[in-house]
Amino acid sequence: MIAKSDSEIAGLKEVGGIIRNILDTIETHIRVGVSTLELDQLVGEMLAQNGARSAPKLAYDFPGYSCISLNDEAAHGIPSNRKLKKGELVNVDVSAEKNGFWADSGRSFAVEGASDDDRFLLSATRQALAAGIEQARAGNPISYIARAVEEVATCAGFNIIDGLVGHGVGRHIHEPPEVHNTFNSAGDEILQEGLVITIEPFLTKGIGAYREGRDGWTLLTLDRNRAAQFEHTLIVTKEKPIIVT
Repeated sequence: MIAKSDSEIAGLKEVGGIIRNILDTIETHIRVGVSTLELDQLVGEMLAQNGARSAPKLAYDFPGYSCISLNDEAAHGIPSNRKLKKGELVNVDVSAEKNGFWADSGRSFAVEGASDDDRFLLSATRQALAAGIEQARAGNPISYIARAVEEVATCAGFNIIDGLVGHGVGRHIHEPPEVHNTFNSAGDEILQEGLVITIEPFLTKGIGAYREGRDGWTLLTLDRNRAAQFEHTLIVTKEKPIIVT
């Protein structure tokens, strides 16, 4: 989507703000003994309270209001009765639609007792996202985002999970272009003013490859190393982008 009017920007900000508030609330519920299904039910309740709909349910009939992934599950984990344990990592990815506008955001959290190495993984992934956002300016090649993300990951001693990428968004959950996190796979497309995209680095200490789980949804690291993801939806401008989530 290319956001061209104040009303379109306002619509994106509205749905993005709902997602941001949901993730802020979810963060306060991350603790030992809480099930991922309980977290997902809270996401569903808050979406309904705000007149928004779950994007994965709406677009793909996903079996959850949100994707909740644990430890070596990189993405698209299905909420279940599994309870969070001490020292685990959990990623909550919330995407939603309201009034025809779509946005997407995700955060990884450390459960009580997580190791310093895991907390460093979260910090590096968050920094990689910030570096990518800094390059999301009209006139820059889209590959600048990937280069910035990859530089942070490499300097911190982590690998990018190849093939898991950001994307266009705004009028549907997944639109062109793909927003890669590795420079050698990123294209030379020039970012346009008003383009709505997500940037979402996936970092791991492992080899950076993934496989599909038996449930047909969950994506797991191939070598069972833990993964982290942070994601924002943003609108490209000539200066700093507008982060709607």
